[in-house]
Amino acid sequence: QVQLVESGGGLVQAGDSLRLSCTASGHTFRIYAMAWFRQAPGKEREFVGRIGWSSGATNVADSVKGRFTISMDNAKNMAYLQMNSLDPEDTGVYYCAADSKISYSGNYGQQRTYDFWGQGTQVTVSS
Repeated sequence: QVQLVESGGGLVQAGDSLRLSCTASGHTFRIYAMAWFRQAPGKEREFVGRIGWSSGATNVADSVKGRFTISMDNAKNMAYLQMNSLDPEDTGVYYCAADSKISYSGNYGQQRTYDFWGQGTQVTVSS
């Protein structure tokens, strides 16, 4: 099993930056990739981005491209989501997830691709 814990959420103003962290523990050797999803109130959970655990290769959703960056420190078993130029539309609960297998790239954005999930951290952006 892999346990994931997100941190770094909070209340910020539009235009601010925020960095979320995801700490992995347990059988971290099983991790092939880490991803970030978010869920706004009343909406479905949506893919934000993904990073290969060994390669460091990233895929970022078009909706946040140019503003959000994913990085990792796999020596510390941590993944990060740097969010810049935040907008009230970015408000939601942010989740990190771990993929324990080599997945088809076309499935990167699907929740069912990921085997382990954190509890989420709330990000609120005020206008």
